[in-house]
Amino acid sequence: MPRSSLLSSLAMALYVVGSTVTYTNAATPWQLPVGLTNVVASSPTTGAGYPIPAGSRVPVAGSCQAGAFNANHSESWIAVKPGTEDLVGSSKFFFDKYSTFYMFYLGAHQIPHGTPAGNNQIQGYDCISTGTQAMPPSWTDTTDPNLDFDTRGRVYQVMLPFNAFWDASRLHPDGEIDISYSDDMGLTWVKGNGGRPLEQSNNASARQAGHVEDKQWVAVNHIVGHAFQDHVYAAWAVFNGSSNGQGVKVKMAVSRDRGRTFDNAVTITPPSQVGAAATFVIPQIDAAGDVYVSVVSFPPNGSASTIYVARSSDDGRTFSTFVPVAPVSAIPTAGLPNTRFRDGITESFSASPTYAGHLYLTYEDWDPVRGQMDVKFTQSTDRGLTWSAPVVVNDNVDPAGVPTDQFQPSIAAGPGGAVAIAFYDRRATCPSDASVLAADVGRTNFCIDVTLQAYKDAGLGAVSVGANRRLTRYTWDPEQPGQHVGGLPQYPCAGARDPCPSGRGFIGDYFGLVVSAKNVYALFASTHYASDVSADEGGLVYYQQQVLASVSRSSLGKGY
Repeated sequence: MPRSSLLSSLAMALYVVGSTVTYTNAATPWQLPVGLTNVVASSPTTGAGYPIPAGSRVPVAGSCQAGAFNANHSESWIAVKPGTEDLVGSSKFFFDKYSTFYMFYLGAHQIPHGTPAGNNQIQGYDCISTGTQAMPPSWTDTTDPNLDFDTRGRVYQVMLPFNAFWDASRLHPDGEIDISYSDDMGLTWVKGNGGRPLEQSNNASARQAGHVEDKQWVAVNHIVGHAFQDHVYAAWAVFNGSSNGQGVKVKMAVSRDRGRTFDNAVTITPPSQVGAAATFVIPQIDAAGDVYVSVVSFPPNGSASTIYVARSSDDGRTFSTFVPVAPVSAIPTAGLPNTRFRDGITESFSASPTYAGHLYLTYEDWDPVRGQMDVKFTQSTDRGLTWSAPVVVNDNVDPAGVPTDQFQPSIAAGPGGAVAIAFYDRRATCPSDASVLAADVGRTNFCIDVTLQAYKDAGLGAVSVGANRRLTRYTWDPEQPGQHVGGLPQYPCAGARDPCPSGRGFIGDYFGLVVSAKNVYALFASTHYASDVSADEGGLVYYQQQVLASVSRSSLGKGY
């Protein structure tokens, strides 16, 4: 074996073993980190959206109006401006009192110096900011938050505007893929690519089989002095329905002028490598400026899915063969036991800004025997050619016969080899407080917290730093809001129905996590904090709010 190959194999062996040990002495299990803060980052704001007529479950074209965004705030992402503690978040802002009909737009959270300062609807997709009811440029919804900064402080987001006509008879453009960017920390947004979509949908409704885009993501090269500095990589999945047998493919478009124009999108997932259906695309940039993409392949026969990763060293023009990372078992019902909310995306992926070719991937894995979900972690130190044996991240020890779920993990890599994984966690019993519905008090494997696991990569791969740490000061009830406003339930229903069918609630498919030079930040949903909206039943509504958790890196372990 050549010496270089021998050293590579030795390094792989060392970090596979090392990934199961502790970097510093383990802390008391699941304690709150010293100095942890939890702050509500969402606050009431105004914008424009679509009311739902009485007796209907769909909006009416041309009925867009000014209104409030003071309801649910589900699903989020967060990005840090390089070299600072300035953050921008994004999440789904549900419109007025129409949460149960799944009416929402993306909004931005301004978080300068790590402190929430305000939020607003992202402009350019509604009748107020576009000045017209025409569809497009106006849309009934925008979705799927994702963010990244360039080196000059511009933050980008790939947008998915769509029209929520939930029946096959209404012909309106179903959706498109756009790019928007902001130069003022997310306060005002401009459509990139000259205002043109990166990909336009067919003229079909949301229920018709055919060309439908979803699960978009962005990555930006923010390596100062790199040949591809500030190049923007937008990726998304195109669902072609079951009738034509084309399945799902992943596409990518690249901008080399800070979002002003993009090359034509190209398909990057050959069916011969990843099968006919691949989605959950996440692009990332490593310390060498190479572009990596993770996807999950879903076999049409319903067998176990596989996570794949591929690499581009030529600015996204071509990609290597997709390498299988790990098989993964998805829950067949798309919903965890005991609760109605829909389960989220399978994996989260990050690349080291410190060590070229060091890649980190976490995913949720369903155990059909125990009926329980775990979070797992695998990594590569050779540019994704080989991957470590997956290890379980959550360290809870459940009582016999009472399994709990840990799910929807997010992973982030920061300066100096810091890596973090955060995930939703149901190990705690539902508490007795005003924010938990009376029927849910004392329930097990039901209410939700957020847990953090720190890792440190010193050059041979990431090893764990202490035990799991709890990031939420308060456990929250996913069945909230259980109240009504104006006679309408406020529970966010992914089925866009009243009443919401079993297994179709929505807490988000993922949430945000980022590591700066000084801190680890997470942005996630919680129903613990009362809103300022009065319920029909009396009292205030416990909407899903976006909560920013912050913990200093130094408090997580020596050398972290």
